[in-house]
Parts: sequence; C-alpha cells; structure tokens
Amino acid sequence: MNISNLTLEQKIGQMFICGFHSLVPDDQIRTLIQQYHLGGVIYFRRNIDELEQVASLSKSLQDLAAANGSLPLWIAIDQEGGMVARIDHKKMSRIPGNMALGATDNPEYSYEVSVISAQEMTQLGINMNFAPCVDVNNNPLNPVIGVRSFGEQADKVAEHGAAVIRAFQENGISAAAKHFPGHGDTSVDSHMGLATVEHDVERLQQVELKPFIRAIQEQVDVIMTAHVIFPAIEPEPIPATLSRSVLTGLLREDLSYRGIIVTDCLEMHAIAKFFGVGEGAVQAIEAGADIVLVSHTLSDQIEAIEAVKQAVLSGRIHEKTIDTAVERILALKQQRIADVPEAEAAPVFFERHEKPEVDRLLQEVARKSITLVKDQGQLPLDTQSSVLVVWPEVRSETQVDEPWTEVVTLGDALAAYIGEVKEIRISAEPDEQEIELVLREAASCSQVVVATYTAGSALPEGQRKLVEGLQQQKLGKLIVASTRNPYDLNDIPGVPAYLCCYENTPYFMEALAAILAGHSKAEGQLPVSLDDPNAVGVN
Repeated sequence: MNISNLTLEQKIGQMFICGFHSLVPDDQIRTLIQQYHLGGVIYFRRNIDELEQVASLSKSLQDLAAANGSLPLWIAIDQEGGMVARIDHKKMSRIPGNMALGATDNPEYSYEVSVISAQEMTQLGINMNFAPCVDVNNNPLNPVIGVRSFGEQADKVAEHGAAVIRAFQENGISAAAKHFPGHGDTSVDSHMGLATVEHDVERLQQVELKPFIRAIQEQVDVIMTAHVIFPAIEPEPIPATLSRSVLTGLLREDLSYRGIIVTDCLEMHAIAKFFGVGEGAVQAIEAGADIVLVSHTLSDQIEAIEAVKQAVLSGRIHEKTIDTAVERILALKQQRIADVPEAEAAPVFFERHEKPEVDRLLQEVARKSITLVKDQGQLPLDTQSSVLVVWPEVRSETQVDEPWTEVVTLGDALAAYIGEVKEIRISAEPDEQEIELVLREAASCSQVVVATYTAGSALPEGQRKLVEGLQQQKLGKLIVASTRNPYDLNDIPGVPAYLCCYENTPYFMEALAAILAGHSKAEGQLPVSLDDPNAVGVN
C-alpha cells in the first residue's frame, strides 16, 4: 500500500466512505468503486437480509474493488447495540446498548459483549464499527444520544468506552469513538439541525473530552466528529466537523491524536442544510478530517468527491494535505485489512439457543442492568391475580431508533410467571382512542404494568396522559417501566413504582418479567440523574 502508486483521483477516493441502497452491489456502489476509487462502504438496514447474504455482499464488494485495481475496502457499520443496531437478525447476538452497560457499573461486561459483537461482525466481512458512542449524556432533553451513552459520569463513560475499543480492536474491528468533542449536552438532533455546546474549555476538559482522551490512550483507530458548534474552541459559528481549531488544534495538536478522523455523515441537516455536502467535504478536509462520510445519495457523494478534487486542482487544498490523510488511511488498512481472506465456505451462523455461553452472558448483563428507581409497595406482582400490561409499539424507524423485528413484549415475558396476562399494544404516540381503551380495561384490573418508550427528548404526550389517567384510577398496583429513555420519570413523577430497562429487547423484557414476578432482584445502578426526590442516586 504505497501512496506513490496512487493518482490524485485514487487518493481522494480513499478519503470517502459511502452507502448504497441494495442487498447486492448495485449501480450506485459500482460507480463509486469503479469510477471514483472509493475507500470504503457503510451498511444500513437496507443492505441487510440474511447473515449469509451480508457475508456474500462484503466479499462481492471486496472482489469488485480488487478487480478495479483498488485497495481493500473499509466495510463499516453503526452496530452500537441496544436500539441502534443495523443488523437485525435472530442469529445475530443482541448486544446491549451503552446505557444498559453503564447501569451494570462493570466495564468488564462492556468488554465481553463487544468481543462477541466483533467476532460476529468479522464473520460478515465488516472491519470497521462506528462505535462506541462516548458522549457523556448529561442533558435529559438530548434527543439523539440518550441511551447511546454509557451515562452522565465522564470517568465511567471513559472506562466503558475504553473496554469496547479494546474488545473491537483485539478482534480485528477498527473502533470509532464518537462524536468528538462531545454531543451529550445538546438539545438538538444534528440529523435535523445545528446544536451548540456553550461550556468553557475547563468544563469541556473535565467532562466532554475525558472519554476521548481515554480513547486516545487506548490507541483508538478512528474518532468521528460531531456536527456541533463549540464556541469555546472555535470562534466562528461552524460545527466541529468543519473547524480546524477543533480537529487540528484540539484533537491533533493538544490531545496528540495520531489516528484517523472521520466525519459524521455530511448529508445530516447540520451540514447539508447550512453548508452543502460538497462545500462541507472541502471544509472538513481543510479542518483536518481524513475520511468523509456520505451515506445515502449518489449525487451528493459525487458532488463531495468532485468538490474535493477541484479544491486540490485550484490550490485551495494542498495535495500534501491529501497525502497526509491517505498515508494514515493506508497505514491502518495495512494493519487491519491488508489481506482480505478468501472465504472457503459460507460462514455458519447459529440460533440463540445454540450459543449457550453467549445467551447466559447476555441474560446476566440484562439482570445486572435493570434498575429499580422507586417502589412504594408495588413490587412484586401477585402472580395469582391477573395483570394488565400496556406495551407501546415502535411503529416508525429512524437512524438512531431501530427496533428489532423479532419482538418479545413484556406481556409475552410475564406469561411465564403469571397465569392471566392481558396485554394491550398501543402506539408509542397513542391517540385519545387508545388511551380510553386502556383506561376502560384498567378499571376492572387490580394490577397494571405500563411500559413507556421515548426515543426523543421527552415522554410522548399520549403516554404521559395515559399514565396520569391510570394514577387517577387508584389502582391496587401500578408499575411503570421505561423501556428506552430513563428520563421518562421526569414527566410522570407521581408514579408509585418505576424501573429503568434502557431498551425493549428480549433479554431485557425477560429479566424485567422475572423482577416484576419476584423471581429476581433489579441489580442495576442508575447511570444518570432524575428529578424525582424518591429516585435512587446516580451511581
């Protein structure tokens, strides 16, 4: 992998990772590899069907690059765990998300589950994971990080993040710590707009930067940028992704980072809407980024690549800047993926019950994660009486909220312990008709368990109204369990019992059911602070 053998176009191509929209190589990705010498691809759920298909797709893409005389590809993904997992398949181990791991207060669990994830991704031909998210989530109104963070304490986020990085990179996956210099204390989703973190440098060093400093000490391969404005570091109103003060001044010079800097996707509104994808790519490279991520649209991808080429030809970007970035990229490719192995046979993937050691570990992590925040005499349920379960269904999908297609509801899980379980499934944003249906059914029940689900910054209004209506009915037992955002309690502070699950995946619902039925205890430690004075403190 010698940079002197590459043309300008080939070098620029190495600086881009792009996505496409099919289960097999399509015209979009063929164009990018064959005509633009693409350095890497990124998978989304649109690229995933059977696991054997993913492994075959990875091999086909590498073969396409090789046939074009190109270097081996990065094959990247956002397989964070929990509610952000691009590979949704029953044979893929359901790795818990970061906040659930933070609630265990045990970085060894973060290491062990990440080893499993890395080994499975390697079988699929994936060699880069845009994880872990090491943002410190200390803003309850954050609409985009939330449970993707290990918690609100910087030191603990740093230790969990380091464990994940070590697990990935020891098992052949380049880790990418994100979103530098920290997306945790924002109330704007950078997919939709521009956020600003107003803290001074001293506070940033004490909180936001700590996990990244630890990641650098762990020799993380990649750091991903945040499309967030940091006035204390960059005086101009531009996001970190486009700021030379942030990427070169802070990350390269002050923190002595020597690995690869990759941008978050430039098609996110924080860049595309305010700067444009092409201009954003140029400014990101000027700022110090080595790799530009453009995930979705072929016209945007070509625009960005061509804009960088024209910037070099016009003298705006010196070719030495390109060479420095590509040298880093080639060095890491040499280390991680210089020899793409020929698959002698299709890899074998196993059902959950065929992986007993993995199954036991993930069950244990779920038990150690679930947190009992408050209980005013509501637990356990009377297993000899009927129970009404209210289950919110996630009926829409975003890039940071990806429910698994194989669902085990809380009602399903409770049926193993209680003879009569009635479950009403409602929308995560229930309307008045759904609310009235639940309240009518609850009127004749002595025990009601409500699962809440918040993907954004606040409990949806319909869920809040529903819980308040149930409180007014003076039920025998009313228990609320948040199945994603732990901050739901801030919107329904009067509930008599509240547990946090951090995700609604099967291991967690099965563990929650056992706790509700009195067969086990909630052992998790709350990794964030809540407003309720009766809530347990942050760990």
